[in-house]
Amino acid sequence: MLQQTTPLRPPLKWAGGKRWLLPVLVKYWTKHHRRRLVEPFCGGLSVALGLQPETALLNDVNPALINFYQQLQLGLTIDIDLQNDESIYYQYRQDFNDSIVKLDMANTSAQLFYYLNRTGYNGLCRFNKSGGYNVPFGRYKKINYQHDFSAYQSILSQWQFTNLDFEQLEIDKNDFIYADPPYDVAFRHYSQGGFSWDDQQRLAHWLVAHQGPVVLSNQATARIKELYQDLGFKLKYLDAPRRISCKGNQRHDVKEVLALRGF
Repeated sequence: MLQQTTPLRPPLKWAGGKRWLLPVLVKYWTKHHRRRLVEPFCGGLSVALGLQPETALLNDVNPALINFYQQLQLGLTIDIDLQNDESIYYQYRQDFNDSIVKLDMANTSAQLFYYLNRTGYNGLCRFNKSGGYNVPFGRYKKINYQHDFSAYQSILSQWQFTNLDFEQLEIDKNDFIYADPPYDVAFRHYSQGGFSWDDQQRLAHWLVAHQGPVVLSNQATARIKELYQDLGFKLKYLDAPRRISCKGNQRHDVKEVLALRGF
């Protein structure tokens, strides 16, 4: 039976998060809920926390994000001073960029990453070509910071987190794959290497080779639709709320496509 516990909220603000998509994904997941959930691009973790699989392989190319989740598995608590202050923000941003290359600072790096995520502009996560986190200070009047993440430790203990290219993942033929790659749009600097059209094509061919059920979501651009139609996926279209805009009153819905196999 499916778990009946109330899902935990995602611990981070996450641009492009898919909480809004959960009612649709549940319809596909319900018949397969005994399978392992695999997310090659786990992002803000809203899908895994919403579907509540017993086992999961959750991957992302963002090492700071995966380190944060691994620290949650260890029972992360926040000890650093959390203030919605611009000067503190930029000092912490520098401290975070310094900590990325130091293996013995995994816990501190996770704390700083949480602070930057909650305090920086609009829930963005962006790195420059040198690998430095470069999101500017946000403009929030009040931020409700969280200090104790022990509630996440139990459910995350059964999930595996990896920081790999998706083709390196060890997939079982029975896995349920939900893939939510970076949108096929101009902004691709979520990670240092970006995500090119060649990567989009590589992902599509990797997914079509999987024997188990597959759900992919992406912006419904003409070439994304053509790519997945040509590979035999069934396409479903949805209105997706666009969460990022410089001005709140300019946020609007965009067309999202689900590419489906094995249903």
